Amino acid sequence: MGTAAAPDGCTPMLSPTDFGAVANINSGCTTRRQQLSACDVGQTDAVGDAGRGAEEPAGSAHTDPDPAGWLLLVYRIPSDPTRLRATVWRRLKSLGAVYLQNSAAALPATDGAERALRKLRREILEMNGSAVLLSCSAVAGEQDVVALFQAARDDEYDEILDKCRDFHAGLDKEYRANHFTYGELEENEVELVKLKNWYAKVAARDVFGTRNRGAAVEALDACEQALERYAARVYAEQDEGG
Repeated sequence: MGTAAAPDGCTPMLSPTDFGAVANINSGCTTRRQQLSACDVGQTDAVGDAGRGAEEPAGSAHTDPDPAGWLLLVYRIPSDPTRLRATVWRRLKSLGAVYLQNSAAALPATDGAERALRKLRREILEMNGSAVLLSCSAVAGEQDVVALFQAARDDEYDEILDKCRDFHAGLDKEYRANHFTYGELEENEVELVKLKNWYAKVAARDVFGTRNRGAAVEALDACEQALERYAARVYAEQDEGG
């Protein structure tokens, strides 16, 4: 696999090798603390240029994007076996990254994100692929990238809300079946812990604060209150049964 020079003005966060994956990215990147044309995020297929008059997406907790900028992982993976691409995609999704175009994924710049992306880059190289990790900030189109990132988090919160509804439905089923045992209580406690852990992971990467975050918190609180009521019924039934 051939290599290519890094785009003009870009600062790679790695040694000057394996730049073949960036051949299709236009010049326009700088270091994290400098302004640049967003690694040409305004020119990617997935993101339009909303730099003129764009408004902050509804529900954002910040009026401005993270001043630390963005981390951009641009990579190329051999087409065979296909599981390698799926592995990288799942890893990036678990980190909360959004794709600006094929094989170009972005995350808000944090120390944790940088460590994770550096690790993933090493794994891509071990797959006989190539990857470059860039530190960027945007001149135009950044609100579109933020909107993509927020939409991804809102989708994850929506999944949590769905699971909370399922949790209530499960408790209702126990009431209708008159199942008030310690075993059933323990199973529901485990499910609630899973939901809380899931929320914690999503909230940790929700750096801008999306509109569905508050709804997820309220839904989890409602689940906990419903479980407490069910637990009280279990204790009462078990005490009566002697």
